[in-house]
Amino acid sequence: MYPPLSLYINGRFLSGEGRQEQDVRDPANSQLLGHLPWASDDDLMQAVLAAHRAFETWRISSPMERSAVLRKVGELARERADAIARHITLDNGKPLAEAHSEVLNSAEHAEWNAEECRRIYGRVVPSRNPAVRQLVVREPVGVCAAFSPWNFPLSQAIKKVAAAIGAGCTVILKGPEESPSAIVALAQLFHDAGLPPGVLNVVWGVPSDISRRLIESPLVRKLSFTGSVPVGKQLAALAGAHMKRISMELGGHSPVLVFNDADVDTAAGMLARFKVRNAGQVCVSPSRFYVQDQVYERFVAAFKLAIESTQIGHGLAPGTQMGPLVHGRRLAAVDELVQQAVSVGGELVCGGQKLGESGHFYPPTVIAGLPDSARVMNEEPFGPVAAITRFKDTEEVLRRANSVPYGLASYVFTHSVTTATRVSNGLEAGMVNINHFGMAHPELPFGGMKDSGMGSEGGTETFDGFLTTKMITQI
Repeated sequence: MYPPLSLYINGRFLSGEGRQEQDVRDPANSQLLGHLPWASDDDLMQAVLAAHRAFETWRISSPMERSAVLRKVGELARERADAIARHITLDNGKPLAEAHSEVLNSAEHAEWNAEECRRIYGRVVPSRNPAVRQLVVREPVGVCAAFSPWNFPLSQAIKKVAAAIGAGCTVILKGPEESPSAIVALAQLFHDAGLPPGVLNVVWGVPSDISRRLIESPLVRKLSFTGSVPVGKQLAALAGAHMKRISMELGGHSPVLVFNDADVDTAAGMLARFKVRNAGQVCVSPSRFYVQDQVYERFVAAFKLAIESTQIGHGLAPGTQMGPLVHGRRLAAVDELVQQAVSVGGELVCGGQKLGESGHFYPPTVIAGLPDSARVMNEEPFGPVAAITRFKDTEEVLRRANSVPYGLASYVFTHSVTTATRVSNGLEAGMVNINHFGMAHPELPFGGMKDSGMGSEGGTETFDGFLTTKMITQI
């Protein structure tokens, strides 16, 4: 039921073979799924050298060749979606329907990059001297080190890999040890699509050790990281010390602004369903709810009713809408935030304690009326927790929504064009969703500001971090 796990270096899948290995377990019941081999120092060196050698030819490959590989990856991902999704559910915990959607979204990203990588254009700049020709060209930056997280193990990784490969770069990818099957499947997709050896390499191990080794290597030119703010800042500092280019998609603490003129019941139902996606372990999950005075009580009641109906269980069980948290550390961190919020005056509307004896299940939890000083209003909960508080007017709620250092996603519910315009202009967030959720499509840039990172994945902006700009002037 669960695939063998391996490294992927220079076109070869490498299993344990005496390497240190890590247990991989089902977060719903702690059942042992498999053993993940860690890369040795020699493995890391071989991955870097393979990527460096492959770059010499891949950088000058035809965009049509890159496009063909990416298109084939998308095709194969769709063919293998059922198996890949099932394995994601086993090691990640998310419901099977969510895992299946993630695979299809990943296929779309491969297909989008297959088309857009054929359109990486330079330009001709008119010269002051008619005898001079002035060109601006875009060139691949080189070997890229990519680090992707466990909450969306396939889609977060393929955003980086497809853009880098489409731009003409080579990649060393360290995926999430908690949920590794999707990364091995990703390597198999590219392998079977005909990607030349060394263009993509996959390694596993202690994250801090691997990141240090890769960033310090003079052959690695770019770092792409998705993960927490503290780790992102450490890696950015290390990359800065070695003058490495970086793109960072870090944590979020997404504000929700519900105004008096909103369709309250519809908003509550939509937000409740979105809140429990992947058990709230989503960087753009709505987490700080600001509801205007006149509709506050109605919204809290409607949201509670909607979120309490969530069916919780193993991700493979029919009808499951929310699975477990990924591990015990995440469960403990979520519960600590909830208990602290109650201790400072928050009202526990529903949830608030671990479910069952086995697995890492925590119920959808709603806390109302808590002060802005509560930790859950200032720290990313990364779990199925919604903190709801009141506001009076637009300027107040903008000030409060912008008060934290995060700036990734935000959500606004209003039927007023004036309010929507004022708030979308005023929110310090890389993505603003008004009356719906419209992110994560491959044609749209996905990224944040402030502590939530720099750079975008998706859209035509997706290649920017993997390209350098060169000016050529010739007489």
